[in-house]
Amino acid sequence: MKPIILILLTAVLAFAQKKTLPHYMTAQEKALYKTYQPQPSKMAITEAPPTAVRTMAEWEELQGLEITWTSYLDILSQIVDYAQEEVTVYIVCSDSNQVKLYLNQHGVPLHNIKYLEEAYDTIWCRDYGPWSAYEGDVNKLDIIDWIYNRPRPNDDAIPSAMASYLDLDIYEATQNPDDLVHTGGNFMVDGHGTGFASKLILDENSDKSESEIDDIALRYLGVDRFIKMETLPYDEIHHIDMHMKLLDEETLLVGQYPEGVADGPQIEANLQYVLTNYKTCFGRDYEVVRIPMPPDANGRYPDNNGEYRTYTNSVIVNGTVIVPTYEEQYDTTALRIYREAMPGYNVVGIDCNDIIGALGAIHCITKEIGVDEPVWISYAPIRHAYEDEGNYTITAQIKSVSGIASATTWWSIDTTAGYQSLAMTAIGTDSFTVAIPAQSAGTTVFYYIAAEANSGRSSSKPLVAPDGVFTFTVETVSDLVENENSLSGFRLAQNYPNPFNPTTSIRYQITRQVDVQLAVFNVLGQKVRTLINEEQTAGEHTITFTADDLPAGIYFYRLQSGNVSKIRKMILIK
Repeated sequence: MKPIILILLTAVLAFAQKKTLPHYMTAQEKALYKTYQPQPSKMAITEAPPTAVRTMAEWEELQGLEITWTSYLDILSQIVDYAQEEVTVYIVCSDSNQVKLYLNQHGVPLHNIKYLEEAYDTIWCRDYGPWSAYEGDVNKLDIIDWIYNRPRPNDDAIPSAMASYLDLDIYEATQNPDDLVHTGGNFMVDGHGTGFASKLILDENSDKSESEIDDIALRYLGVDRFIKMETLPYDEIHHIDMHMKLLDEETLLVGQYPEGVADGPQIEANLQYVLTNYKTCFGRDYEVVRIPMPPDANGRYPDNNGEYRTYTNSVIVNGTVIVPTYEEQYDTTALRIYREAMPGYNVVGIDCNDIIGALGAIHCITKEIGVDEPVWISYAPIRHAYEDEGNYTITAQIKSVSGIASATTWWSIDTTAGYQSLAMTAIGTDSFTVAIPAQSAGTTVFYYIAAEANSGRSSSKPLVAPDGVFTFTVETVSDLVENENSLSGFRLAQNYPNPFNPTTSIRYQITRQVDVQLAVFNVLGQKVRTLINEEQTAGEHTITFTADDLPAGIYFYRLQSGNVSKIRKMILIK
């Protein structure tokens, strides 16, 4: 009997490992797509939601994560293993028993898993999966869908199946004049109305003007600011998740190639376009975290027929971040960058060498599903605090459909001694405030916000608090230089990270429009880089300094206007 069982098991597992279509369109699909006419699902509402909606950001609280069980099963089983510790994993499959058998054989527990036996075409559910949006910011969870930019009708029907399973309304932008062709891998949002995409969305909706596309995005997704960047020459699918990721409302994780290599020049141009023309949803400069785009196993990049390896193609599942990995020599740096940028999160890696040749990784094969009745906390963390400013005011917008029962700021200057609580006071509709007591210069303050709704649901900001919290270090009054003939008041912050390799951010604030020079010098006083030499407007500015071409050592950066200057030290390690 044992040989027969083994033969049957082998056959079942072989059947389970169904080959999938690649991320890109095949030649046959390109021909089919010219006349392809997708049909709306039977249960869909083919018009915009009746009230304004807010599309959920990826770092918000999830109830579930969707995957499609077809190929690359070793990768999928590891995603299930990690994700089920945080959320319910919804597995679209043809036979749930085959899925259970495979997971059992690979030591993956069968808890927090739901199975949807539905027809499907491919594994790439990021592109065709459901998008979570809330009417009235937090009031009612809806599913939003559009026309999938592939002639794969079974995949295109999955959002409707998920909506039916979860008993949610689904709104589809599929009928004229709202027929929008789009793909999930080319879309990221900040949860506050800002959307990002490559100009692929313009190319694939050439029958519409950009303003018409923006109008559909506003009515169906709540996106009132749609940032579109040039497509990359070597990224065949033109999906921004292959080289960019929003880590929070104000932090962009951006892939970085060696200078002049592959898509590096266009990525840098796109990044500068965003930083020059847009502020965060809180009206401040974006923070930028750079992460390597590693070569393939043969040392090749995409412009030399190398695979499109990427670390930005990760997924955030509540307190866990699942990152694609390839080779230890590159992976250790990438995982360290994630852990430094997202303190308190459980950052884990999954080897994606098998799948990356199909032009996708972890983000491409997963799709988040938001919680019902979330407690949503909108807050801009303190970036700079000075000893002459007194107490540090914390003001946040906190919403829940049931109302907020309590809001608390927890703070500490010594986390080993625990946190102190400060009850926040309601000030108007959905806003709460409190002040952390003033501290002496050099003191680092750790803090987070926690809130509980009348329904009993609670949340915090950051979501992983107190494992990961906001911090600021009180700066000295000497950082403020007064001179009516020059900067008339400016602040130069310590670069971050410091020490650094090879990229760091330099932040400064000026109080009026003036000519500014920012330069980097070595220990001999020789200028090695001019970063800024122009007239700038009042406000906070952030400059990214990359030192790939410089040797390790101590450097100084100087902010100057007229005869007034401020100098700080930084350390480059290699």
